[in-house]
Amino acid sequence: MNTYNIKQTEVKKNWVLIDANGLVLGRLATHIAAILRGKNKPIFTPHVDCGDNVIVINAEKVHLTGLKRDKKTYYWHTGYPGGIKSKTASDVLDGKFPERVIIKAVQRMLPGGPLSRRQLKNLKVYSGSEHPHQAQQPVIDDFAYQNPKNARRA
Repeated sequence: MNTYNIKQTEVKKNWVLIDANGLVLGRLATHIAAILRGKNKPIFTPHVDCGDNVIVINAEKVHLTGLKRDKKTYYWHTGYPGGIKSKTASDVLDGKFPERVIIKAVQRMLPGGPLSRRQLKNLKVYSGSEHPHQAQQPVIDDFAYQNPKNARRA
């Protein structure tokens, strides 16, 4: 038995559309990370970008379970002495760029390195329900239907 390794020229990338309205952030991020890496395909090769392109809409309507919306804190450093800054998840979701919550969650679920940075470029996140990728004819992925725990019931 021989192991088949796919080559970059043989990869066929599809487009997947996910509506994040009411979905739990962590479960959504793991699902997106698996699609970006290509782990949902039988031709998965760890050193090749064989994943699909993912479009996420309604990013501002994603749910965080428990007290994470108020207690989860995002930190960054400005590069200056004493320049550590922070924002809570509710500040980010209610702010100007709510899609950054999903991008950061997916980025932290991918392994670090040049391949992961290239795979993260295949993720397109939009805060509203409109996106400019209709010409690619994305396949709708009903992630909320797969498991009742994926969607938060209000």
